[in-house]
Amino acid sequence: MEVSLLRGWFPVTVQVVAAVVLLVAVGWRDRRWRLRVLPVLVVVTVGLALLAAYPGAQAVRQVDPVPFAVWFWLGAAAGALLVLVVGWRTARWWRRGMAVLAAALAAFACANGINQFVGYYPTIGAVIDDWTHAPLPGQTSLKGAVKAAGAASVPAAGKLVEVTIPATYSHFVHRHELVYLPPRWFVGHRRPVLPVVELIGGQRGGPGDWVRLGNAVQLADGYAHDHGGYAPILVFADPTGTFSNDTECVNGPRGNAADHLARDIPAYVEKTFGASRDPRQWAIAGFSMGGTCALDLTVQYPEVFKHFVDISGDLVPYTGTPAQTLHDLYGGNVAAQHANEAILVMRAHGPYTGVTGQFLTSADEVRHQNEAQELSRAGAKVGIHSLVVITPGAHTWQFAAPAFATAFPWLVTQLTHPANPHG
Repeated sequence: MEVSLLRGWFPVTVQVVAAVVLLVAVGWRDRRWRLRVLPVLVVVTVGLALLAAYPGAQAVRQVDPVPFAVWFWLGAAAGALLVLVVGWRTARWWRRGMAVLAAALAAFACANGINQFVGYYPTIGAVIDDWTHAPLPGQTSLKGAVKAAGAASVPAAGKLVEVTIPATYSHFVHRHELVYLPPRWFVGHRRPVLPVVELIGGQRGGPGDWVRLGNAVQLADGYAHDHGGYAPILVFADPTGTFSNDTECVNGPRGNAADHLARDIPAYVEKTFGASRDPRQWAIAGFSMGGTCALDLTVQYPEVFKHFVDISGDLVPYTGTPAQTLHDLYGGNVAAQHANEAILVMRAHGPYTGVTGQFLTSADEVRHQNEAQELSRAGAKVGIHSLVVITPGAHTWQFAAPAFATAFPWLVTQLTHPANPHG
């Protein structure tokens, strides 16, 4: 179950086997097949791959260019099916079976190429756990967490609680979300007033991504181990409602995601877990779309969030072309669009007080580096103190997780003001 899908022997083996099986399915056959049919199949296959790579990617709102290997294996899968159909009458049963197998293997190689690009499923076990909705490590019920409270000594680790947060303000249809309660929360019968970090993932995913892929629970437990059980409460939020509903965390036709993140969640966490109500003790962090959300929500709602960590976020929320974005996110309302673009929001707001942040980008992301610098400069003009940190990596969870781990101690330091967390 721990076989890697991202690197090592398994992905390479699948590709090699897929290529061999495809060659066997094609075969040498007769002269007509070699000189007339096969060249046409090759041209059609290449054409289908090219159509998928550009118009097809635009149609499904794939805005980040994926590796060439993805389109190659997509074309190979289509080619195998063409070989099956066109050569059906002249092929023996075993060659037909090879064509079906080749299509399946090529499709898997294509899908895993996308997975390697985003780093969503690191292992086979991660796929099985996600698809079977297996509980995440350390997960318990809210009732179980409450029952465990009142401990005489600091537990060795915190607990992850699945919660259903009412959409009282937003009416946003969302999935179950998760809350990490640090060890200190469970000590004694009087709940400590702890700071909070909301964590948001990418445009395609779910609330558990920061647990499975971002290693946020292990990170918080490690910090708590070194600080007497103290760490912030972590909220693993759902900004999309479904796997692929790209809201960019704005209020619009795709749902009132901003209201859910900035109003529903704080109200629930403060009431249910006794968390701090001081915006100086609230932060929001995210990767990819979540990074865009982290900055945008902080500058729009400084009365709720005073700190942010933007990991590989964009300059503005977007879903493709400017026209697509205006339609998808704002229903054609230009004023609503401008009200969600960070630089314009900061300029209209004027000076901020006590807002801090970090922009984390990978060395491979030149565009995100430039945008982070631009956003940081714009923030500095209105009193937002931020850092831009560039480290090796690419736009994957394998970059985002360690990048956030590096920023985490700094973020907790920002959140400890004004109260002594160890008191």
